[in-house]
Amino acid sequence: MDRLKSPQNQIDPQANGLRGTNQSGLRAHNERMILSIVRLHGEMAKAEIARTIGLSAQTVSVIMRDLEAEGLLVKGEPVRGRVGQPSTPMRINADGAYFFGLKVGRRSVELVLVDFLGNIRDRAHHTHRFPTPEATLEFTKKAVTEITAKLSLAQVKSIFGLGISIPFQLWDWANVIGVAPEDMDSWRTADIRADLEQAFPFPVYLQNDATAACGAELVFGEKRPFSDFLYFYVGFFIGGGVVLNGSLFSGKTGNAGALGSMPAPTIKTTNQQLIDVASLVVLERLLVKAGQSSDTLWDQPAQWDIDQGILDQWIEQTAKAIAFAIVSATAVIDFEAAVIDGWLPDNVRARLVADVDRQLHKLNLAGLVNPPVILEGTVGPDARALGAASLPLSERFLTDQNTGINN
Repeated sequence: MDRLKSPQNQIDPQANGLRGTNQSGLRAHNERMILSIVRLHGEMAKAEIARTIGLSAQTVSVIMRDLEAEGLLVKGEPVRGRVGQPSTPMRINADGAYFFGLKVGRRSVELVLVDFLGNIRDRAHHTHRFPTPEATLEFTKKAVTEITAKLSLAQVKSIFGLGISIPFQLWDWANVIGVAPEDMDSWRTADIRADLEQAFPFPVYLQNDATAACGAELVFGEKRPFSDFLYFYVGFFIGGGVVLNGSLFSGKTGNAGALGSMPAPTIKTTNQQLIDVASLVVLERLLVKAGQSSDTLWDQPAQWDIDQGILDQWIEQTAKAIAFAIVSATAVIDFEAAVIDGWLPDNVRARLVADVDRQLHKLNLAGLVNPPVILEGTVGPDARALGAASLPLSERFLTDQNTGINN
């Protein structure tokens, strides 16, 4: 599969679209395009793929035969038509490729092994008071070794990369995390991507954590009829992403969609940002102030065993702040929807989304033709780790998410 390998470890921000070419020099693009369209639509027959992407039936047949031989596609059940021979649809082979996703957070670090369809096959998790490059490298090397030891040789050979989702400029948040600035200074000069790439035989990619979570919603989440939407991920700090024309828009610095930096005026001050009001660190502080443990927040959030009165208070102020941010952003770009996900139990996410919708319609919406639809994310707490795993998957096997194809 070397012809599909990209020489770059950065995600290409340019949209390619899903239109094919019969020129032999762009064979790799055609392979990516076919994998992308089958991933998007599920099982498809060769003739249907050829019509959809504008390639000749012969070209599609040859490429799909090779992709099947490489284990990336598998045959479905034959479908009989009214006349002629039955057609055999093809689908993505979940075991055709594997990817690691590393999530580096302020309170925890996690590594997942993901198959070609985005199913998490294994994971390792560790909580910490604060992250350091040294501890992160040690955790990742150990976790990769332990997870790969459980795999067959064929599966190990099918690992095509590791992605990292990490907050940018971690050293700026030492005081908020509650540690001395010098404890985080080593992140200023650390190059964790390069260090990990030296340790492993596969490429390593890196992206801002909230942007990666937004990417997970695009690659692995439920398909929705919206091409432009805002994405909020409520973690230790709230962050987000921007999707335009069906593609993740990360901007020149990779930090577009830094929704946590949006103003969030309150009664007390107009100098607050969304990150100061709508993050899990705020809930942690409320619990600590009440003399309660916040440890349950940082385990896998199936549910939280915390005071409901404190949770109600946090949801209310968080919903108001997010609603304000949505209106502000929609005044610039008429987003069709706002998707809200996070390191949250399902019931808490559902309550937050419902409250954001209520708070949105209490605001002055004059001049906004169609206020965005408020939706729950469909990936959940694993969005940052899955977003990290989507980096090597997308770079190696898929075209840009800006498909340009009608369903």
